[in-house]
Order: sequence, then structure tokens, then C-alpha cells
Amino acid sequence: MVRIGIGFLGCGNIGCGVYRLLTTYGDQIEKNEGVSFEIRRILVRSPGKKRSWDIPAQLLTDQVQDVLCDPQIDVVMEFMGGEEPASSYMTAALKNGKTVVTANKMALASHWQQIVAAAREYGAGLYYEASVCGAIPIIRAMNDSLQANRITSVMGIINGTTNYILSRMSREGAAYADVLADAQRLGLAEPDPTADVEGYDAAYKLSILSTLAFHRHVPVECVYREGITGVTPLDVQCGKEFGLTLKLLAVAKEEDGRIQARVHPTFVPDSHPLAGVNDAFNAVYVNGHACGEMMFYGRGAGDMPTASALVSDLIKAARTKRHLLPAVSDEPCEMADDWSCVHFVRLLAKDEPGVLSLVSGKLAAHGVSIASMVQKGEPDENGYVQMIFLTHRASERAVRSALAELDGEKVSTCSVIRVEGK
Repeated sequence: MVRIGIGFLGCGNIGCGVYRLLTTYGDQIEKNEGVSFEIRRILVRSPGKKRSWDIPAQLLTDQVQDVLCDPQIDVVMEFMGGEEPASSYMTAALKNGKTVVTANKMALASHWQQIVAAAREYGAGLYYEASVCGAIPIIRAMNDSLQANRITSVMGIINGTTNYILSRMSREGAAYADVLADAQRLGLAEPDPTADVEGYDAAYKLSILSTLAFHRHVPVECVYREGITGVTPLDVQCGKEFGLTLKLLAVAKEEDGRIQARVHPTFVPDSHPLAGVNDAFNAVYVNGHACGEMMFYGRGAGDMPTASALVSDLIKAARTKRHLLPAVSDEPCEMADDWSCVHFVRLLAKDEPGVLSLVSGKLAAHGVSIASMVQKGEPDENGYVQMIFLTHRASERAVRSALAELDGEKVSTCSVIRVEGK
């Protein structure tokens, strides 16, 4: 029987979820896996605060050294969230030879090299399955099951809040602000939703995923990011008329030795597996040269799904005699500053002869061709009409340059949304 002492850094909803899982299911884990866990100390900001699960007062402390320096604690589980002091505490725990289990995508993505270097130097374990997509075992698949593959692309719906918002906008034709308010009332969105709706949360996760997929560190600051705050019901509806579904997609590709890593609103064909991922669910779609296409789907957030992934990492760490770190090269990666895809473009154009040829001519001059186009509705009181078209696969830079050169008196650009999976 392997016996493991555990220390918690933080004990919010996720920490309480792990405590609950270990105390209610610990005997079964011991029976199934041959490991026994003892929670020795729990760092909290306010020991007297009421929590969602009853925890004995003698376990609680407001002194971080009680966790980091206790020789009887083998594994430190970090639930604090945020970049600091979590990253510093995890680094200190690793330097003390303690294995770290965490769900903290911000700290990992922002301090990847520092944290991994500490684990490597001091021979400690670093486990972070729950940092991307909660209970979905995508990290373990990348590190273990897909080792025989050269991953060529990863596309994912990796933020449940934005997927819930866009799913309802698609089903109901509702406005972004109205659905966001509902999400906040339901507890699916934070009072300040910036991290989710502006794509920061997904960018942290994509930094980790793309680093593992391509075996080169992809810094989070190199991830291109756009949020969903500018998405309108009209964009969603027009996309549906083209057979497309709108998602906030995290996209990572390696082409010609250069890596793309980008988070932005993206249309996918209705026939694509990601199009059917709705509400707060997450999914990651992976393409490997040997395995082909596969999709990982499930709950990407919530205290118990996340606790499930954390305890799974805890069991794996307890049963591992020699901890392995991800195979990531120290060589700097070259990031792509342009990429090619289909583009959905919505313009407000003067309803008069020659305007269509003006638009198509400017696009053609930059090597962009139109695949299909519709004019939507009747001209407004000023004589302008909605013009929507899909390009053939084209350079991002070329499309933007062509649209920037259009005569603003005759044509204005309302939306440019990338299309993947076509």
C-alpha cells in the first residue's frame, strides 16, 4: 500500500470538490488503486470561513509554509487560481521535492518554463490534466496515447461560458448582451466576464495544448486572441444560411515549421463534429498523421468534473516511481504572423451599379476570390444593403488589406469571421 500525504493550496469550490471526493470515495480508490491519501494541511485565507463542505478546523492554516515545508506532505495540490502567488508557491513546492497537481492554466501558461524547470531540476512531479477542459483527458492523451503521432492541428471549444452564449444566440436569435446577463444569473459567467468573453481563458489553455502538441513552448503572449463581444445575431443567422455554426474556437496548426496559435470567433460547417458541441460543453478536435482525426468531448468546467481530473492526476502521481515531464524542446518556436482559411465577410454596401465589381476587384487584386455571395434584405433609408460572402481559402493578410482599400463612401466592413473545417 502506498501512503501519500497531501497539502492543499486554497480550498474554494474546486478544492472542496477534491476534499469531498477524497473523503467520500477514498476507500474505494484505496481498494481499486492500492494508494491511500491523507490530507494533512490546507492553506486558506480565512480559516473561520464557512465552506461548501465541512472540513476539520485543525487541517486549516493561513501560513503557506505549513504546506510547503511539511516533510510529511508528498503532494501539493494547488487550487488558488490566478497567476500569483500560485506560480511562486508551486515553484517553491517543486524545489522542495514535492509533486504538484494543479488546474491553474493561467499560472502554467504564464510561467511554463520556470515551473517545468523547477520540476526537472528537483525531480518532482508536475500534473495538470485539469488545467485544460476539466474532466476531458486531453493532456494525458497528448502526453501518452498520441506519442506515436505528429500532431498537425488542434481545434477546440475550450471555454464553456462563450459556448453557452453562442449556442443560445444560434438557437434563439438572442443578442449577446441578453444571453450574457442570463449566464451571469445562472452562475455560468463571472460578474466580470472579461477572461471568458475576450478569449483570455481559452488563450491560456491553447498555450498549454499547442506546447504539448508541437513539442515546442508556445508562449501565451504569442497566441492571437479575439473575443465574442462583437458578434451579432445577424452574423450568426447569416452563417446559418451558409450552413455554418459559430463557435469561439482555439486553433493551433503547424505548417512549414511555423506554428499558428489563435483564439477567435470561428464558423465551422454544420457537418463538422465541433458544430454539435453546445451549451457549456467542451471539445478538442485533434488531427495526427497516424491516428487521423479524433475528438475529445465532455464537461470542461465545474467543481466535480475538475476535481475528477485532479484526483486522477493525484492517483497517477502516487503510483509513479519516476515522474516524466512533457517532451518540449528548448528551441524557440517560430510563430506564423499570417494564415490561410475561408473568410466570412459581411459588408454594408451602397445599392448601386458597380459596387459589387468594386469589391470583387479589390479582393482579386490581392489574390482573394469569392466562393459565394448573397444580398440580404432591402436597402435601408440611406440606400445601403447587407452584402455577405464567403471567400475561397485565402491569406488573412490579403483579405484584410483588400477590405481596407475599399471606398468607405460606398462600402463599409461590418464583420470578418474566419471559417475552419472547410
